[in-house]
Amino acid sequence: MSVQYRVAITKKDELVEGPDDATIVVTVPHAVASEAAFDATVEYMRGRLKAAGHTGDIFEILRSGDATSAIRSIAQTRA
Repeated sequence: MSVQYRVAITKKDELVEGPDDATIVVTVPHAVASEAAFDATVEYMRGRLKAAGHTGDIFEILRSGDATSAIRSIAQTRA
């Protein structure tokens, strides 16, 4: 399983980490990812974080905390 994380600054400006042929693609707005209490699982349930791919794999990366860590790290590169 491979994951690509996308933090959207504007419609045509995104910070991207991960392979282009990833089996899971996670996208979240920069404003959401930059919040102090950002949690990928919570934002997924709120509908502010979008994910494409196999649902079981998506839940696995959310549950493990990998998505939260990766997205926080990416968002901090453009604070």
